[in-house]
Amino acid sequence: MRTHPERQYLDLIERILEGGDRRVDRTGVGTLSVFGATMRFDLSDGTIPVLTTKKVFWKTAIKEMLWFLTGGTNIRELLRENVRIWTDWPLARYRRETGAAIDQAGFEARVLADEAFAARWGELGPVYGKQWRRWQGADGREHDQIAEVIRTIRENPGSRRMLFHGWNVPDLPGMALPPCHMVYQFHVHSSGRLNMAMYQRSGDALLGLPFNFVGAAALQAMVAQQTDLVPGEFVWMGGDVHLYLNHLDQAREQMRREPRPFPSLSLARRPATIDGYRIEDFVVTGYDSHPPIAADVAV
Repeated sequence: MRTHPERQYLDLIERILEGGDRRVDRTGVGTLSVFGATMRFDLSDGTIPVLTTKKVFWKTAIKEMLWFLTGGTNIRELLRENVRIWTDWPLARYRRETGAAIDQAGFEARVLADEAFAARWGELGPVYGKQWRRWQGADGREHDQIAEVIRTIRENPGSRRMLFHGWNVPDLPGMALPPCHMVYQFHVHSSGRLNMAMYQRSGDALLGLPFNFVGAAALQAMVAQQTDLVPGEFVWMGGDVHLYLNHLDQAREQMRREPRPFPSLSLARRPATIDGYRIEDFVVTGYDSHPPIAADVAV
């Protein structure tokens, strides 16, 4: 009997709980950490790795990926799509620099209502989208890494240089959060399948990885469609993979749950370019998950 692919994730959680190194981290919360992990998901049967042992809000993850592809770096665009997963960082900066006692809802309302306020306080710096679509070279020229990858897949599918990344060293100090999922590489199989590997330097195992799997698989589906291929294997590789110390009980709860079949993903239409996708284009069917598991984000 074939092992459920979600078992890879649950096995990683168990590995961290049983043998993770207890560390003091950037946030001050503390983690249990392991170094080096790999998972492989076969997407050729139309499935998408939306974890079932807890409810994953897959639309939020895909909306985030679509935002990356716009090159955007301000949370205002996300808030307009009811996505709040990036608010913590600019909100913390606003409180720190102004001393204002404002709650998240009030801060988000001001970002949405006041364009000047959003430009000043909703900006995240040159994060993912900036690097993916507008990487600025030393000569001042901007490089669209996504467009170049798609062009290369079409014109030179045997290339070993079909990749993009976000670790732009001079820009790191200006980022609210340096890129965690850093490098994406593509591989065209002779069967007409598009494989993709993603390397993640830092992975929040409870909250981050479930979102990262969905966003990456959505990207793979879009690139495959744009290059007349079908999704093949998604390979995830992690560097420092960790559980925050305030997530341990939630992780144990998730480990006690039995995985259910992964849902399927289809694209409702084919836009002219990678820039044309909307959340309505992603049709996920058959998603039957266990209930959500609440946990705080460490900032």
